[in-house]
Amino acid sequence: MSRQDALDHAAQDIDTGPFLQDLATLIAVPTESQNPNRGDALRHYLEVTLRPMLEGMGYSVTLHDNPLGLPFPLLLAERHEADSLPTVLTYGHGDVILGQEGQWAENRDPWRMEQVGDRVYGRGAADNKGQHFTNIRALGHVMAARGGALGFNSKILIETAEEAGSPGLAEFCKAQAKALAADVLIASDGPRIDPGRPTVFLGTRGALNFALKVDLRAGAHHSGNWGGLLANPAVMLAQALASITDARGAIRIPEWRPDSLTPDVRAALADITLPTHPDLPQINRDWGEPELTPEERVFGWNSFEVLALHAGTPERPVNAIPGSAVAHCQLRYVVGTDADDILPALRRHLDRAGFPQVQVDATRETLFHATRAPLDSPWVRLAAASIAATTGQSPALMPNLGGSLPNECFAETLALPTVWVPHSYGGCSQHAPNEHALLPLLRDSLQIMTGIFWDVGEGGPPAP
Repeated sequence: MSRQDALDHAAQDIDTGPFLQDLATLIAVPTESQNPNRGDALRHYLEVTLRPMLEGMGYSVTLHDNPLGLPFPLLLAERHEADSLPTVLTYGHGDVILGQEGQWAENRDPWRMEQVGDRVYGRGAADNKGQHFTNIRALGHVMAARGGALGFNSKILIETAEEAGSPGLAEFCKAQAKALAADVLIASDGPRIDPGRPTVFLGTRGALNFALKVDLRAGAHHSGNWGGLLANPAVMLAQALASITDARGAIRIPEWRPDSLTPDVRAALADITLPTHPDLPQINRDWGEPELTPEERVFGWNSFEVLALHAGTPERPVNAIPGSAVAHCQLRYVVGTDADDILPALRRHLDRAGFPQVQVDATRETLFHATRAPLDSPWVRLAAASIAATTGQSPALMPNLGGSLPNECFAETLALPTVWVPHSYGGCSQHAPNEHALLPLLRDSLQIMTGIFWDVGEGGPPAP
């Protein structure tokens, strides 16, 4: 059979129903990693749902306990065809965020897949069950078209804790580096830049969450009796926050301003246009770094965000000066930012600005580090050429995603070039009620991945 036969078979899989029937089985498992009572569901997803599927495709499958002793198991599957062939590692996460039952439109059950027009509803349809299942299915279509062979070696890693920050994944990759050894990571997560244009991204922004606190005294005091006599921690905190950016949100801390927006990165981003869609927020084009385009701001620069503010009793204000105030903040950062110096640089800035009383507390460890594979990687060129051959259009090539993923486990710990081909779009409601995948996009993606894996088997880039 030919490459086109494999693509046609992939399209029929979507058009005639088997793909969606099997996806419904995956969605039905309530794999909420943020719910402490779902440990059994996470293991069931790997052991009962995925394992038989992969073993039926000729993979050897092993389940591993989380190295941190947490209830987040991992699955590693391998199909080895020849020592002389390249090895492709594929990654996905079987866990999802909370189902948010009772909040979905039409009273939909998040654990029951439902197709309405071109939308396929269900928790995990977009993030990430629908995406890693698409890649697994594409591998099957290549094998079917090649008489049972891929033409390369394949490894598949599925974790169950990404929505909780992937605890244990870095430790697992370090301990299992030999078992995970490969020539490239080709995986899928996140959204396309536009639902109608295939996208390839090569890394992600990092994310660091922290709190700024001003804690002056125990309890609140009457604003009439003490106003003008007691320092107000909310005012002090507001002034400190205002010193971090200017009035349009451009960052003022020198160490937070990266030097990695290089000409090749800017050239790649010049080919990308952020979408406008009724389901998406309207972009504030006068917000952020004034010398950058919106695309450069979200994919090539750092952004500081205040996620929540609290002082006094906002739900029922009283005439009292609060004793403390807190702001929960986040820095999304790109390659070129010293992650170890983010909070020390903030401390130095606050001291210089006259706010030594503002405490800086890391609310949790760095979620994910910033990564970016070389734009001229032969694996990137292969993926881009394959997508163009399948779809007739060149993909949007993004140096990195605006969001974050545990890509450092692959790019740094395993030292792999990383190629991400997302199968979702920005309006999919992936962390909200009504999560859905677009059926035409899934169909397109299944053919794209079948084409990429076919082309790797035809003689992809050799091992470095």
